Amino acid sequence: MSEASYRDISEGLDPQTLAERVRDGMFAKDQAAQSLGMTITAVGPGRATLTMPVREDMLNGFRIAHGGLITTLADTAFAYACNSGNEQTVASGISVDFMAPGRPGDLLTAAAQLVFEAGRTGVYDITVTNQKGELIAVMRGKSYRLKGRPVVEL
Repeated sequence: MSEASYRDISEGLDPQTLAERVRDGMFAKDQAAQSLGMTITAVGPGRATLTMPVREDMLNGFRIAHGGLITTLADTAFAYACNSGNEQTVASGISVDFMAPGRPGDLLTAAAQLVFEAGRTGVYDITVTNQKGELIAVMRGKSYRLKGRPVVEL
């Protein structure tokens, strides 16, 4: 086995503290999330919740939130949820369905939750709602974990 196989990438931290450390380390370098005004409101083992305001520069030609930006919010929540254990994890696929448009001034919330994991793969469900609790989009993400590679150095 390689050295990475034996390495304790949690440094003995409890899962919640580990998720918070990973959040802090990832967000410090996450220029995309920062530039879009995203805020991480909750994180824990296998879960994350982020918000993003719908600004004027995020509107498409119909003056609704661009679907790609809604997807970016959902994908970012997915990333924080699936990396919460401090092993580099990437998306291997996503599927997004839009239920309603995001409107100018909305505050969108993406909540990601682990559904299943086995070996190096995982499945996550992500919901995107507005400030009224109305469902805007749902995303299912499939993840692939790169064993033994820490997200952040502890």
